Amino acid sequence: MAEEELEALRKQRLAELQAKHGDPGDAAQQEAKHREAEMRNSILAQVLDQSARARLSNLALVKPEKTKAVENYLIQMARYGQLSGKVSEQGLIEILEKVSQQTEKKTTVKFNRRKVMDSDEDDDY
Repeated sequence: MAEEELEALRKQRLAELQAKHGDPGDAAQQEAKHREAEMRNSILAQVLDQSARARLSNLALVKPEKTKAVENYLIQMARYGQLSGKVSEQGLIEILEKVSQQTEKKTTVKFNRRKVMDSDEDDDY
């Protein structure tokens, strides 16, 4: 019984130490993600005007993957100097249309009709 209690105390102490100090790898990854998000937001604040940022944040609520693609596109354009001034809401709408056309999925419907009574084995009689 003392052996089990001792093991339970060890596990509890280990859990306390891990909670107190945390895993240093996780903290570094979280810090890197936080810095990256901060850099993205600062670049987008420099590139977009207020109405365009509002539209992009509304889009982020509905379609986060599309928002991420548009943000990446805007950041890439800003890094290569392809933007002259801030992007207005109308400019953002045009960019959204371009991204929509590039990622447009074509839906195709294919009917696979099963032939119930059409078997080669039945023709042998």
